[in-house]
Amino acid sequence: MPRSPSLRLSVLPLLVSCLVASGALAREAGDTGLRLLHPFATPTPPGAPNGAAYIDITAGEEDVSLVGASSSVSEVVEIHDMSMEDGVMRMRRLERLDVAAGETLMMRPGGGEHLMLIGLEQSLQVGDRFPITLEFAERDSVTLEVQVREAGEEGQAAGQHGH
Repeated sequence: MPRSPSLRLSVLPLLVSCLVASGALAREAGDTGLRLLHPFATPTPPGAPNGAAYIDITAGEEDVSLVGASSSVSEVVEIHDMSMEDGVMRMRRLERLDVAAGETLMMRPGGGEHLMLIGLEQSLQVGDRFPITLEFAERDSVTLEVQVREAGEEGQAAGQHGH
């Protein structure tokens, strides 16, 4: 028996709300529509002093500014931007990341903005989970659970969710 479109539409919000409640898809922060999606980090080689974490930040009705972060897995977390200039990788620390209302900033490995985990307590292995706290200028801090995944794995997962 074929499923009706109305049945599929009624089940979809339930599925999405279950994923959001479990933290698998998104974290809503406050009543202004700030959404924090796909928090992940990439594995590091044994003994590596630093690592990187990534997240998608969607500003709702108001602009949002990420001004800092912290985690128990590293001594310091800094906001960084990476770019290639004349074949040379350049990394610079940013004081803040601004996301305009209604816009999404997508952090991904391979370039652009990311969260640099400096002074790792131990290497990051696929499957590990750890907390990270994001500090915003205009609102309360938000703590998320980050999962360590291979870079291509998370990119595909994010694409499957339409982001």
